[in-house]
Amino acid sequence: MNDPLPSSMDGNPQFQEETGFQKFRRRLKEEPLIPLGCAATCYALYRAYRSMKSGDSVEMNKMFRARIYAQAFTLVAIVAGGMYFKTERKQRREFEQAVEERKSQEKRDTWLRELEIRDQEDRGWRERHAAMEAAAEAAAGKKKVETKPAPEQDAARSAIEASEQKPIGVFNAVMELVSRQK
Repeated sequence: MNDPLPSSMDGNPQFQEETGFQKFRRRLKEEPLIPLGCAATCYALYRAYRSMKSGDSVEMNKMFRARIYAQAFTLVAIVAGGMYFKTERKQRREFEQAVEERKSQEKRDTWLRELEIRDQEDRGWRERHAAMEAAAEAAAGKKKVETKPAPEQDAARSAIEASEQKPIGVFNAVMELVSRQK
């Protein structure tokens, strides 16, 4: 599923993976009126607070009205920006979905490669182990016809062996390593 990105996004530096800070800067450049409205609202609240502390109720009421106007301005800026950038946001969402699909496919492929490598290592170990057993039996004078188990028997045996292994705690593992070094 490594489909190429849609042609509307080819060669467009606007559609690249970005960090959170880069996204914040881009959105600030796209819609500068929203932060301006937020700043105006905060300033009106600050002035209303100072007026309330000083006891100037006329100034305080003016500032509360200014806060309402600033909030209305911010809301209009958000709605207008949303309508203006609607198609671009849709394209960006498609791009982010394509990037997410690519990442998940890469993760899945890496996982499958790791499983294949482990399977090959396990098969190699089983073959070496079987060869050592055959050599030991031959050295002991026993004659045995070598038969290779069927793949489904091999898979069942590995599942049984894995379930029979008891978990080794950290302390037991360290003790085992220390005893091996002696």
